[in-house]
Amino acid sequence: MNFDHLHLLLNHVPIIGFFVGVGLFVASFTGTNEDLRRSALIIFAAVALVTIPTFASGVGADRSIAGEPGISEALVRRHEGAAMLGLWFVEATGAAAVMVLWRSRRTIGPPRKGLATVLLLAIVAAVLMGRTGNTGGDIRHPEPGVTRGAAVTEGPVGSIIHVFEPTPDGFTQLMVATKWWWATMMVLHFVGLSLIIGVVGVINLRIMGFAKELPFAPLHRLLPLGMAGLAINVVTGMLAFIGMPAYYAADIAFWFKLAALMLLGLNAAVFYLTGIFHRVERLGPGEDAALSAKIVAASSLLLWFTVIISGRYIQHFEDSLRF
Repeated sequence: MNFDHLHLLLNHVPIIGFFVGVGLFVASFTGTNEDLRRSALIIFAAVALVTIPTFASGVGADRSIAGEPGISEALVRRHEGAAMLGLWFVEATGAAAVMVLWRSRRTIGPPRKGLATVLLLAIVAAVLMGRTGNTGGDIRHPEPGVTRGAAVTEGPVGSIIHVFEPTPDGFTQLMVATKWWWATMMVLHFVGLSLIIGVVGVINLRIMGFAKELPFAPLHRLLPLGMAGLAINVVTGMLAFIGMPAYYAADIAFWFKLAALMLLGLNAAVFYLTGIFHRVERLGPGEDAALSAKIVAASSLLLWFTVIISGRYIQHFEDSLRF
């Protein structure tokens, strides 16, 4: 896999997407344009999802250009630190956007505190992603006089942000400092996956026609538990990746897992944004869902099993590292 080209293809999405999202979100406050605000929230959630493979592909891109002449290691490490810091704010913004979208389903309008939180996180994330893109561009087009291994100078704003940026190597070592911390992350990852499959699996099976004596609405109200499980898995999964980036980036099963997650995001968009959900949410005991809903539910289950199986096929951790 050509990670250099893949990263160049993906890295525009978090940067441009977030600036577009922030613009739409701010514009939605000039009036009572709920559709514009909802579109911005959806963009934040979608960009947060795509940012995961974008960040992961950066590790492979680093390895592919490491031996090229004229590539400054200092510039690469600065870009990694900026990307790592930006990643967490992008994911936090996406999570906050999903929460606001969920809560606004049953209320007249989104809660003001939730909107304020999303706006604050989005602005910070947009600034950090702008810096990430700028530091990434410096790798191929450095300032005059910057050579491989040379010290990197920062502007006033860059110096302030750089204080909060993690050191990639130090953060990586922290994640694998002890087997007990790693084991705790893996246990939490399994708990999160159990929450997801336990909730989403039951909802999908009901839509497909199993246990039709159960109404759909009470089952769907359990979805926040599944979203909590997804949040746990995103955090623990990215921490595990940061702990052993080269190990995961070189494993094809890891990329199958990420591809399945991207398709699950598309699956959720089809379910909630095309009107399928509105036809399904009123299902009562004994009622059958439409064929389109059954297809979406079946594909969701298939993709989640792909995530599980791909995860199991990733090389065992203990085969690659000894504590």
